Amino acid sequence: MANTQSNRAKITEEIRNILGEGMVDVELDPKHYNQAIDLSLDKYRQKSSQSTEESYIFLEIKTDVGEYTLPEEVIEVKEIFRRGVAGTTAGGVDIDPFELAYTNLYFLQAGRIGGLMTWDAFNQFSEMVRRLFGGYINFKYHQHSRKLQIMRRPRRDENVLLQCYMNRPEESLLGDRYAKPWLRDYALAQAKMMLGQAYSKFASLPGAQGGVSLNGDTLKQEAMQAIEKLEREIETYGTGEDPLTFVIG
Repeated sequence: MANTQSNRAKITEEIRNILGEGMVDVELDPKHYNQAIDLSLDKYRQKSSQSTEESYIFLEIKTDVGEYTLPEEVIEVKEIFRRGVAGTTAGGVDIDPFELAYTNLYFLQAGRIGGLMTWDAFNQFSEMVRRLFGGYINFKYHQHSRKLQIMRRPRRDENVLLQCYMNRPEESLLGDRYAKPWLRDYALAQAKMMLGQAYSKFASLPGAQGGVSLNGDTLKQEAMQAIEKLEREIETYGTGEDPLTFVIG
């Protein structure tokens, strides 16, 4: 958490300096800077493929419980890995002595008997056994509610491994060499938009020299141009995304 606060505070300080705070009075409170950074993070997660990552998490399945709520960061569950077939494993890794014999004879002694082809054939046999006898779990993940639904009733407690696509943590994005400049510039544009909205309510303010004019419309125009430019930058893979190879049609 300290690293997250440090990165956010650093970007806030950079935005303040760019807006000229210290030389002029910038009428933005800390909540406005935080809001601008939050808006930039939301837009980046919406637009950029670099805002997600593949990860693995453990889940403890309970007997007769078929629905589980996953963390907010989980976007999609790709696969569930079990330690063994059906409910036969109480713990540890699923190691079969017969499989170890095949490994010793046909893999480690490939120069004399068997070989990689036989070892691969046995692995395919093990995969087929898992498909036929419950080695894989059918499930459905509801992204809007973050509910993972198991399609059959669990017969016993079991620890499983979930292969997921997740949102990258805030500290990771704010410290990324490609994402950080984009997030800072987008937050700066949002801060200018907030100032422009406030300044444009008044064309001028009374002062000792006869009045002070405000540049609200100019700030809003600069902010809109910057936002359009930054969104095009993501579309052209300017923040480290993997570009498309080719498209037919």
